[in-house]
Amino acid sequence: MRIAVIADTHGKFPADIQSDIRTADEIWHLGDFCDAVTLLAVRRLGPPFFGVLGNNDYGLDLPEKLTLERCGVTFALIHILPRDVSGTDVLIHGHTHIPRDEIIDGTRVLNPGTIGKPNKGVPPSRAWLEIAADGALTWTLIPV
Repeated sequence: MRIAVIADTHGKFPADIQSDIRTADEIWHLGDFCDAVTLLAVRRLGPPFFGVLGNNDYGLDLPEKLTLERCGVTFALIHILPRDVSGTDVLIHGHTHIPRDEIIDGTRVLNPGTIGKPNKGVPPSRAWLEIAADGALTWTLIPV
């Protein structure tokens, strides 16, 4: 399974990355679309879409948190990293605009960075999450 993971588009969803994301088995967006037009653009790409609200997503009909299971691995999708990351195998968040791949209290914590609003000198990015049938994960950060 190959999942396109994006976050913090902030109203920007460059056309040149849309054709690549369209090839995903699923699209996961971790919040801060910032407008309904960007949310609709992501949803219209075709693959099944799963997204959560960001702190700048007013009036969008999305949950604050999603829990998904793929190939025996439990994933929590959320915008802002909570203090307690336990209770899931992998927690994927946005908000900081800075990529992350680390283990915290036994939970793998991932962040794809930002597409729309680079922060602290870190260039814009997105990620591919590949999940093998046995649950093995590959996380690949992609510069935008």
